[in-house]
Amino acid sequence: MSTLKRFFKDTIIYGFATVLPRLMNFILVPLHTAALSTGDYAINTTFYVWAAFFNVVLTYGMETAFFRFFSQSKEKSKVFSTAFITLSLTTVLFFLLVFLFRDYLFGLLDLEPYYFNILLGILALDTLVVVPFAWLRASNKPIKFAGVKIINIAIVVGLNLYFLWWVRKFPGSTPQIILDNYSDADKVGYIFLANLAASAVTFLILLPYFFRTKIDFSFPLLKKMWKYGWPIMVAGLAFVINENLDKLLLKDMLSDEIMGAYAGCYKLAVFMTIFVQAFKLGAEPFFFNQAKAENAKKTYSLILTYFVIVGSFIFLFLVTFVDFFKELIIRNNDYWIAISIVPIVLLANLFLGIYHNLSVWYKLTDKTRIGMYISIFGAMVTILFNILLIPVLGFIAAAWATLAAYASMAIISYFYGRKYYPIPYNLKKIGGYLMLSVLFSVFSFYVFRGNYFVGITLLLIFIGAVYFFERKQLALIIKS
Repeated sequence: MSTLKRFFKDTIIYGFATVLPRLMNFILVPLHTAALSTGDYAINTTFYVWAAFFNVVLTYGMETAFFRFFSQSKEKSKVFSTAFITLSLTTVLFFLLVFLFRDYLFGLLDLEPYYFNILLGILALDTLVVVPFAWLRASNKPIKFAGVKIINIAIVVGLNLYFLWWVRKFPGSTPQIILDNYSDADKVGYIFLANLAASAVTFLILLPYFFRTKIDFSFPLLKKMWKYGWPIMVAGLAFVINENLDKLLLKDMLSDEIMGAYAGCYKLAVFMTIFVQAFKLGAEPFFFNQAKAENAKKTYSLILTYFVIVGSFIFLFLVTFVDFFKELIIRNNDYWIAISIVPIVLLANLFLGIYHNLSVWYKLTDKTRIGMYISIFGAMVTILFNILLIPVLGFIAAAWATLAAYASMAIISYFYGRKYYPIPYNLKKIGGYLMLSVLFSVFSFYVFRGNYFVGITLLLIFIGAVYFFERKQLALIIKS
């Protein structure tokens, strides 16, 4: 099997592990927007914003560091053991500190104590399985990885449907003990409990992997992993700012209702998010494993080209049918006031995927600190755009801030990459496909919105252009 074929195969499996759970999770968007007011949806969003933030802090770049050293080391059990023991100890220390300052944190995070305690449980369980999940990916076991992920999300979706729909619609078939303790006023709490239950089951499934190697802790190795990983942690925090600060600022600067509507419409970009995440899951270990191959740089270049082609098609397709997806997924029209953010957020996420691809240079050259600086720059763009423009433009400024941040990060990363690890990217093709999809999307959304005849015609023209220019290369990949 050729290198590219193996990459596409692993990415498809990882994509399945990401796409299927996200599609199952997608069921929850109409369920949540129907069951929750925009104000309650703001509480739900706030909870998961802080979950994302603390997840980065608790893992502090150890996952990527694990890939880096696992792929190179002959003592792979030592890498696994060192990473796992370190994460376990720091997680325990973190929760001891949180316990001491919990009264202060309730107000700081703007979460009720009950929700805060659930958040801590989810964070603890999810952090402890980071290394076992990373081991599955690094050891080329995408099917097992996918299976565990699917079980996790199936529990989340199943419990959400049960508590937010079944119990309310069919109380006669619900056990009395549940009815006696059920609170229709606290529907958000059931969403969080479903996540806690899924995290607990995932932890139990992966528990055998905790004991698959002997205890072989190496402090010198830990120092190397920390030096490599901490800039990635800072970059991760910057990413959380880019993804989530807008929502918190909209809540504070405008209202809970506006923030809830914005967060709900933001979910319509989920298909692009799925594509980007699937690519990242497949690409990260692949890039490390192929670093010493003779044609590695040419392979990386081709991967970015086809990433942009697929991403540009997804972008154009979703913009063309945005009103169809809006009515299908967000059935509460209180949320629709923010629908104009969707094309901007979709394009922002496409640029994020381009940045993930371009970031190969600093990960392979151990210059993660430069990657950290780029991410910090993106976070600064996000902060400035939001603070300065939300009072002037309203919620649409938050979407433009996200696009400006990710586009600037991709551009800066490209120019730094040319200096430290030059890759012969085909900028004419990449730029051409990207600009064509943006141009067609502008026509589809702002000029011919709702005219699916025009939209589908533009999609077919885009597909035809891809076929015309890529048919020879695709034939080579298929035959190899």
